[in-house]
Amino acid sequence: MAGGKPSGAEGIKTASAGLRGTIAEELAAPDARGGLSESAYTLLKFHGTYEQFDRDTATERKQAGLDKDWQFMVRVRAPAGRLTGAQWLALDALADRHADGTMRLTTRQGMQFHTVKRGNLKDCIADIEKALLTTMAACGDVVRNITTTAAPRRDALHARLEAEAFNLSSALLPRTRAHHEIFLDGESVGESQDEPLYGPTYLPRKFKIGLAHPADNTPDVLANDLGFIARTRGGELIGWIVTIGGGMGMTHNKPATYPRLADPITVIGPDEVLEMAQAVVRLSRDHGDRSDRRHARLKYVVAERGVEWVRARLSEDLGRPLPPPPPLPRLTVPELLGWHAQGDGRWWLGLPIPSGRIADTSRARLRTALREAVQRFGVDPIATPQQDLMLSNVREEDRDALTDLLRDHGITFAEELAPIARWSLSCTALPTCGQALTEGERVHAPIVVQVQDALERHGLLDERISLRLTGCPNGCARPYAGDIGVVGRAPGVYSLFVGGDFEGTRLSFPIADKVATDAVGATLEPILAAYAARRTEGEGFGDFCTRTGPEAVRALLGTAAAA
Repeated sequence: MAGGKPSGAEGIKTASAGLRGTIAEELAAPDARGGLSESAYTLLKFHGTYEQFDRDTATERKQAGLDKDWQFMVRVRAPAGRLTGAQWLALDALADRHADGTMRLTTRQGMQFHTVKRGNLKDCIADIEKALLTTMAACGDVVRNITTTAAPRRDALHARLEAEAFNLSSALLPRTRAHHEIFLDGESVGESQDEPLYGPTYLPRKFKIGLAHPADNTPDVLANDLGFIARTRGGELIGWIVTIGGGMGMTHNKPATYPRLADPITVIGPDEVLEMAQAVVRLSRDHGDRSDRRHARLKYVVAERGVEWVRARLSEDLGRPLPPPPPLPRLTVPELLGWHAQGDGRWWLGLPIPSGRIADTSRARLRTALREAVQRFGVDPIATPQQDLMLSNVREEDRDALTDLLRDHGITFAEELAPIARWSLSCTALPTCGQALTEGERVHAPIVVQVQDALERHGLLDERISLRLTGCPNGCARPYAGDIGVVGRAPGVYSLFVGGDFEGTRLSFPIADKVATDAVGATLEPILAAYAARRTEGEGFGDFCTRTGPEAVRALLGTAAAA
């Protein structure tokens, strides 16, 4: 598994002196042209930023003899998506000072800034740190932002989920002081590479953790490398089911790469989350493939070695035999948008944020509205794994005034959206993401409209169906675990997937390849028509597609083409 010549990234980590490399020198270079070195580019990911360039202007600038428009994406690590009102206002101010005037909520409950220039990068990251947040380990071959339900319910179970997310986030951060030295002008402590958990070369690849309880799988816990599903009895937490081996990424035409949902491995006590997380991180560190980064995620270790082998290795690590897991409980996905009582006399309001983009436009002044809501009503924002936003801690007497404020700024509420729009995700893709094969966020709305129109023609507009769109097969919007996945294939075309389930417990299967952007709805329509005519009572769209089977579903497309 871990044999073979180490990849180039492994060599960069080995020689990095604890993630320092030449980052500081390259960022400080005056009048620098061209992108950063491969080493600096690789190491900066660990510090929460990717160097990118504006792909819309690249060809034109090259023809004019100009350098690419180099810029950075900066990602904020926000455990469980929780932000205080003061932190939100600080981040809002950074959008103008260092970025493009917008913010973007991620599918892992974080936040991103785009088009940050090289000269602003250090100040941008330093200002995020001043808000008592960090970008460290928001990217890179380490444990990323920890996700859980965004619901701010004031009960013991939700408090525990939130507390575990924060505890894991702090305990699993890298220990190197490089981040503080480079971005906060911290005192140098030399080239120490002391990383008791990660070791000098960190993990073979990124590592994602989610926590959930059966009644709220909004974090898509089975899509994570490591998941913890709460077990309760009489309202009391009695332990956790541990799931290992999930991950969405794949590469087109590379069958050795594939999306995968995690397997239940064992069950642990209520206070053993961190101990287990550290053991699973060590498992990934020691057994992941360091020769092929496309094959480096923990999911391949689990798939190829098997559940029993994984449980045995973890038992050895922890010094005690781990029991097999109980059957997975039924996972559900509740509606968290709209008004909900928190349980402490206050309310939260969940707002849909298309593609997670916080911006002022001619149609809606969303960024201004949210800023004023925080300033006037003292609410605390929470990012959700669906790229939406909760405004928590709303006083009863402020509900009407907050609603009026948002409506005055043109904000759309969840109840005004059809379910297909409400339950849709998209990645950023072009023009900034270097991995994008085609559009993501910029075609999200028109693709949703196509599918929504098809649903309406067949009397399905009110059906709860999820649609997830990504500009490449890496799957940042988790397209393989929903009802409909739209995955970038090449410029202007997509692969289509169906058959996953709304609850995130089953993977979808491919049905069509190289579908043009404006043909997504028409391609799906014969399947939607069959669903309307043949579904059983209460059957979801993904369930229908799975029951019908891949070949029969694909045959529906062929029949439609022949007609």
